[in-house]
Amino acid sequence: MRSGPAFDWPGLMRLGLGRLGLRPDQFWTLTPVELIVMAGLDNQPAPCLRARLEELALAFPDAPKYPTEGEQP
Repeated sequence: MRSGPAFDWPGLMRLGLGRLGLRPDQFWTLTPVELIVMAGLDNQPAPCLRARLEELALAFPDAPKYPTEGEQP
């Protein structure tokens, strides 16, 4: 089940490759925050990155690779 908005990859690519004139290798090595700053959008409200991370952590909790002492495998 998917929740929340999906990334607008075509729009982000138009921004990075078109408007900012980045080469593909430059575009794909950027973080979302770097792209936001380069586009001059850093004065906008921050996206809900933390909320999405917490949502994913709840949906896919970390499980120990090995049982802890006293647990059954």
